[in-house]
Amino acid sequence: MSSQPKDVVSRLLANTSNESVIRELVAVDATYISLSYSNPPLHEIMAHAGVHAKEGPGAVISTFANVDKIWANEEFKIEALFGEGPDVAAFGRFTYRSRALNKVYTSPFSIHCKVEHGQVVYMLFMEDTFGTGATFEKSGEKTYEVEPGKSFIL
Repeated sequence: MSSQPKDVVSRLLANTSNESVIRELVAVDATYISLSYSNPPLHEIMAHAGVHAKEGPGAVISTFANVDKIWANEEFKIEALFGEGPDVAAFGRFTYRSRALNKVYTSPFSIHCKVEHGQVVYMLFMEDTFGTGATFEKSGEKTYEVEPGKSFIL
């Protein structure tokens, strides 16, 4: 198997449910950041959200297991993957269906990885958390005010 950074990240993203591949490709002391640095309300909805500093493959495995527990993955498509040196970026889209409420949402995603000696040592995964989180909204509404005096309800 190739240890080129782009190949490592591509293989990792193609094997998100394969623990042995994740353990092979993610360094034991890798840092994984999912969706935000710190957002307690988001963490209540998505237990994997936040910084998993130096937690290695376990953080990646538990994240993808949690995602599979709360959503059915209907599509995960990488639209661009490129890198220079140890840095690799991936951009694409995925479609998830919440298992609890059966709501579907398609979100863009971006991933930034650093690869050293054939293993991911840093991974940052971002998505449209406003949209994906909405797949769990059961009832109620919220009032937003983006500009002073201009409110709207969602």
